[in-house]
Amino acid sequence: MIRPATPADIPAIHALIRELADYERALSEAKATEEQLHEALFGPRPAAYAHVATDSTDSVIGCAVWFLNFSTWRGVHGIYLEDLYVRPTARGAGHGKALLTELARLCVERGYQRLEWSVLNWNTPAIDFYESLGARPQDDWTVYRLTDEALVRASGT
Repeated sequence: MIRPATPADIPAIHALIRELADYERALSEAKATEEQLHEALFGPRPAAYAHVATDSTDSVIGCAVWFLNFSTWRGVHGIYLEDLYVRPTARGAGHGKALLTELARLCVERGYQRLEWSVLNWNTPAIDFYESLGARPQDDWTVYRLTDEALVRASGT
């Protein structure tokens, strides 16, 4: 079952994010706290949204954390999928596809024209899964990021 996340899901979402970071060999970079996630998802000005996949016992076994982006070329919002993760023991049952299907449904329902995300180049299982759904890599663009000391230097402060 796929449903919007609730505040009670925060501990499970936090654990899934940490599992994903560990899988992506970057656990030390996953610094978000449960309190930060609660504020981002359910605070007075939500900056992100989440859907969860549950099993037959209503335990959270996967999640999609996303936010709205905006295309100046299309003139409308889209969804940027920050994290999609299903626990290894629950994979192969369609939970990941169901999470993506729900986000695609939201896009169509709301008039959004893009559903985008990033995937690590070495993550062949994820790439194969995404391509099986019809997703295609955007090879013409390279993602750049400023963080930590570089971000401070760029700010001029």
